Amino acid sequence: MHDAPLIATIVSGIVLAFVFAAIAYKLRLPPLAGYLMAGVVVGPFTPGYVADGHLAHQLAELGVVLLMFGVGLHFSLKDLLSVKNIAIPGALGQMAVATVLGMLLGWGLGWPFAQGFVFGLALSVASTVVLLRAMDERRLMETERGRIAIGWLIVEDLAMVLALVLLPAIGLALGGGESGAATLSFAAIAGTVALTIGKVVLFVAMMLVVGKRLIPWILKVVAHTGSRELFRLAVLAIALGVAFGAAGLFGVSFELGAFFAGMMMGESKLAQRATEETLPLRDAFAVLFFVSIGMLFNYHVVLTEPLVVLAALSIIVIGKSLAAFGIVLAFGRPLRTALTIATSLAQIGEFSFILIGVGVAQNLVSKEAQDVLLAAAILSILLNPLLFKLLDRAKPWLDAREALQLGDAVVPASIEPVSEILVTSALRGHVVVAGYGRVGRLVGETLHGRGNAVLVLEEEQERVAMLREQGIETIVGNAARDDVLEAANLIQARALVVTVPDAFESGEVVRVARLANPQLQIIARADSDASMAHLQQQGADLVVLAEPELARGMLEHLGALQH
Repeated sequence: MHDAPLIATIVSGIVLAFVFAAIAYKLRLPPLAGYLMAGVVVGPFTPGYVADGHLAHQLAELGVVLLMFGVGLHFSLKDLLSVKNIAIPGALGQMAVATVLGMLLGWGLGWPFAQGFVFGLALSVASTVVLLRAMDERRLMETERGRIAIGWLIVEDLAMVLALVLLPAIGLALGGGESGAATLSFAAIAGTVALTIGKVVLFVAMMLVVGKRLIPWILKVVAHTGSRELFRLAVLAIALGVAFGAAGLFGVSFELGAFFAGMMMGESKLAQRATEETLPLRDAFAVLFFVSIGMLFNYHVVLTEPLVVLAALSIIVIGKSLAAFGIVLAFGRPLRTALTIATSLAQIGEFSFILIGVGVAQNLVSKEAQDVLLAAAILSILLNPLLFKLLDRAKPWLDAREALQLGDAVVPASIEPVSEILVTSALRGHVVVAGYGRVGRLVGETLHGRGNAVLVLEEEQERVAMLREQGIETIVGNAARDDVLEAANLIQARALVVTVPDAFESGEVVRVARLANPQLQIIARADSDASMAHLQQQGADLVVLAEPELARGMLEHLGALQH
């Protein structure tokens, strides 16, 4: 394995991540707890095989790049500008609060001023991977809450780019003792700031002027070749090439470069296909990101400095969250939005590690302080899914509170629509359609046109509005949720048509529906033989596989021509 460290690192990371994630699933813990534990096992602080930490970090960076590229695909410049009034002051204000709290902790521990400053700044920035993963799991990316969170991340990213450029110069002055102030050239710092901001502005301008036209054109030309392999390669080349070029030429982060590449590619009609092509790689490298974090964990610091670790963790989970919560409320956003943003930011990650690493390299931060930050970071990442579960449990209370506050009043455009309180449908003998994409829409409109009672389970607001305009009863929510299926009144339903494309999600819908009504006729779609077998095992009466049905239709047409 020493002859092939890259292969060994990937294989050990993926295999152990799977093993520990499966154990975590059995223990009802979030999968990322398993990924982190896999990293601890192959890390340098536990006996046995030690993976290459440098390689693991670079592989993890690929995961972050692909993740931000995927976010950019579904995020327009209009979305980014729509939240600038809260994202810019919010992110900067929250970072300032966390930095001051970190400096106060350092002062209490007798640390030098420079160490406290760098430590506090590292505590102030959230992990992109953890935040976006939580948003994606709850399908919040298209909501106002999701847009604010992403805008917040972009501002933090830009602030960190500036901090990493300035840290060596500022650190020299802060660490220079009494003569340090004399060595601090404000003109030099102002010049560095102006140069960095100028590079970022130049990069953004180039992406808006050139990238907005060039990237969709490249995709269109490649798509016309008819080669899926070439199209997939083009998507990855653009994502990684722009990210690498942005970092090398303009000094911005890989993540920011990938985000803007995704945003420009999102202008193409082929954006959805591009998303599908990058999804498997994105998920695999995202797993390696958590493994690489686990490798950094020195558990000895938890035993030797438990109170310091706890204090740092409190700043991350409580101090940062309260600051974000107060800022969001101060800008007139709903309580639900404030709670979501506060929970999203109650963790730290990749930029924190980079910043504290630079601090150690510049002799501004001790190795012990770095270990404390890494321990607090990992604990915050483990706690974050649990905080989101608590927020999910508060949903009925938030729904009732917002519905009571708004009543029949018109919801302002700046406020996110209120999630509905689920009420069990009064329909009888109806057909439930789970998911209203292209397949669901064809089924639902045909059934409705024939005079059948139809109930649709859908969570996208635009589709819900369209359905209600057509007079089709709709329950807003993810069809895989037990409460949504319960509200569909499956006991009295005639049939359930599951058109959700995701095999695992549709399997869960089928499983819960079969338990609710053993006599219910269940028809589901599948995109592979494995999906078909899975849905049949979960209790579907009929599973329709796309390819055989297409072939049957073509053969029937050929038969008609022969006659």
